[in-house]
Amino acid sequence: MELAVVAILVGLPVLLFSASKFVDGASGVARHFNVSPLIIGMLIIGFGTSAPEIIVSVFAALEGNSGIALGNAFGSNIANIALVLGVTALISPIAVRSEIIKRELPIMLAIVFIAAWQLLDLSLSKDDAFTLLGLFILLLSWSFWQGMKGDSDALAEEYKEQISSDKTSVKMNLVWLLAGLVLLVASSRILVWGAIEVAGYFGVSDTIIGLTVIAVGTSLPELAASLMAIRKKEHDLALGNVIGSNMFNTLAVVGLAGIIHPTSIEQSFFYRDIVIMLILSVALFIFCIGLRGRQGRLNRLEGGIFVAAYIAYTWYLINSAFIG
Repeated sequence: MELAVVAILVGLPVLLFSASKFVDGASGVARHFNVSPLIIGMLIIGFGTSAPEIIVSVFAALEGNSGIALGNAFGSNIANIALVLGVTALISPIAVRSEIIKRELPIMLAIVFIAAWQLLDLSLSKDDAFTLLGLFILLLSWSFWQGMKGDSDALAEEYKEQISSDKTSVKMNLVWLLAGLVLLVASSRILVWGAIEVAGYFGVSDTIIGLTVIAVGTSLPELAASLMAIRKKEHDLALGNVIGSNMFNTLAVVGLAGIIHPTSIEQSFFYRDIVIMLILSVALFIFCIGLRGRQGRLNRLEGGIFVAAYIAYTWYLINSAFIG
């Protein structure tokens, strides 16, 4: 048991460090080849912050622990909206100026509803997984197209400012790209093993561990990126990172996990966790899309609602798993 706890305490920070360096390296290499800042931001930085989720979920699925894989993916979506954006909005309200963000919000909402509809029968089949990956390819194509034509967008300007400040050489970026990938794989295996052992010791499902410890841990890159963006008053960047991450989690992370290890899910998982993810996604859409002429904005009150909802949700999970 002690070794498993050490594995989680060591594996998680190494995972986060390696993910950051992997994204930095990939961004630097792309910048060296004059790739558009918006493409780098949307495809490498936006989706790259989900690198911990995908690596952890792939190894969990390979070892037959689909509960960790799905709990990590959907739990991270919940944490990204309620915890990451909630805390960020409490510090500084998030104004939505980017037209790309306004187009991404309904796409994200449609994606989570599609995933929920697939899981209505309480199973994730290979057909479901291939459908999600097919949609992911379409999403990548759309993002690339937006990156090619959207350099005048507010989000593009914020990505340009973020990327232009990095002066690291291409050789060092290549080193971090490769080193980050190796550390990602190694730390993910350690973290998954520790999580499985802890779940077995306490007699709780691996899904609960995926929804709590691992989901919060793998959402830390999004929290760090959003807080840094808000400090620089790059509001669209803070929101764009979370939206991109949630779409990536739902399509790529769940899709790959389902192909590797098709699985059934518990009824409680659908009616508790999937439904909460849907409610939070709808709320985010309503708050940020700007209805009735109101500019899209996530204010402190709405951020506080998100954080309170996340605290209540996490308490319920812990209480039902470890106490009740």
